[in-house]
Amino acid sequence: MSAVAALGRLRAAATGRAQPAATVRHRHLSARPVVLVPYVLAGEAFAPLAVLVGTDPAEPRLLAVPQPRDRDRRFAHAAELAGRLLPYLGEFAAETETIERRADDPYERAVDAPQVLVPTAGGVEYLRLLGRSTRFRSIEGEYAVAPEVPLLGRWSTYLADRAGVPGSSLLLAMTDLLTQAWATGQSAMEDGDLAALLAWIDPPAGQRGDEAARAVEGGPTAGPATDPAFDERLVPLITAFDEAVDTQAEKPAEAAIRDALAAELMPTWHRMWRGVELLGALPAGASVAGRWEADRASYSFFTADLADPESRPQPRVPGAVSAAAQLATRERAQARLDAEQVRDDPLLMAAVRLAGEAFRGDLVAVDAERMVAEPGKKTARPRPMLTFDTDDEPLFGPGTDLECVERPEAKARVLDTGPGRVVLELRGGMGGGKVPKPGSVPEVGELLCWTSLIAEFRRSPEWPAVEDTPWTHGGPPPVPPDPAAAAAPEVDDDALEEWS
Repeated sequence: MSAVAALGRLRAAATGRAQPAATVRHRHLSARPVVLVPYVLAGEAFAPLAVLVGTDPAEPRLLAVPQPRDRDRRFAHAAELAGRLLPYLGEFAAETETIERRADDPYERAVDAPQVLVPTAGGVEYLRLLGRSTRFRSIEGEYAVAPEVPLLGRWSTYLADRAGVPGSSLLLAMTDLLTQAWATGQSAMEDGDLAALLAWIDPPAGQRGDEAARAVEGGPTAGPATDPAFDERLVPLITAFDEAVDTQAEKPAEAAIRDALAAELMPTWHRMWRGVELLGALPAGASVAGRWEADRASYSFFTADLADPESRPQPRVPGAVSAAAQLATRERAQARLDAEQVRDDPLLMAAVRLAGEAFRGDLVAVDAERMVAEPGKKTARPRPMLTFDTDDEPLFGPGTDLECVERPEAKARVLDTGPGRVVLELRGGMGGGKVPKPGSVPEVGELLCWTSLIAEFRRSPEWPAVEDTPWTHGGPPPVPPDPAAAAAPEVDDDALEEWS
């Protein structure tokens, strides 16, 4: 935790109200997101119990499973959820724009993309497990499911995987969004409770945030795990439903379960949309649009893959090459996110300055005529020298590359540092001529901020083909497979497989 973040928590605890942790919103917020509030049966690895879903705060749709341990009812629930989600997820693929790429073929990118909002990080895990449980199901044979069920599984897996990419906004947890923007006076674990978190941020009129947070303790949880107190009320209702199956009392028993679930889920539904309102009031950071473009590109490639008749579900375990590529992609995204968020937000930049990774100073001297010949080159290039006075204490030394916040194109390298003074060599953003282009060299008197957190472009490495990797990493087996074993029929044990 940075010193600025710690100060925000201390002030929140002292004042009884959440304090700003950012000056801008660092994630894209859709004009029409779909809110998903899932519940699963306690004591089971993954047994969906209910979902509230919808794109309109006034029109939530409750989908419930009166007996989650019943396989047929579970998959009927998945089909019903697919009927609600799939039209929304797919509709954005219809309107596209052609994107030209250097040294590559152009492609069609959706002009917008879906956004799924869940209450907590548990909702992201819910979709991951939903995808694992449904995307391989057969739509033919003895244990067939509705055709939309495996398609929902592929979408769920895609969204959960995309949520792991730093800066992505296709699938977001409301608690993560709110804690990015506000600091409370409670622990990080307590911030994972949407009701308590929102109580600190948006308490009732005349009430302190800490008081409001205590008032909501013991109330309905945001799930997906149910509360033990609710379980005590739910178990008798499920038992009554089991006893009423195939009798005239079945529908009233199911209605009682639905009423109990609706009462438990609706407070979270309202809190989700209140969170959307609060976040919508914050301006978006300057780099948010660029990250949303990456989301739209990813969405476009995925929908194109779904339309391919040869397309297959995502594997249960990724191969070594695909796993390495995924890790490299996420590392690049994290580095880019760290640098972009700091540049967008003075409050985050303050924490970076305190950590010694940036400084802000007055430009007191400029040698604009300075020319330097790089090692191994005969031609000298413009390398103006900039001298700054600063009250910050940067920890980087000579040779460190920096970027300027106020002049995004400007690139510099540290020549020397000392108490209250930093000397830089301007190396980028001046054009390719023998003299800097007009206005590209800062002038004496400018107050500029420089940081070592750089969102530099890094090209993805060339990964080997699967057939060129060792058999231990997914490549060809060391010996040909046994033809008899390959010809052995597979046993369809789908009905015996656990939902998880």
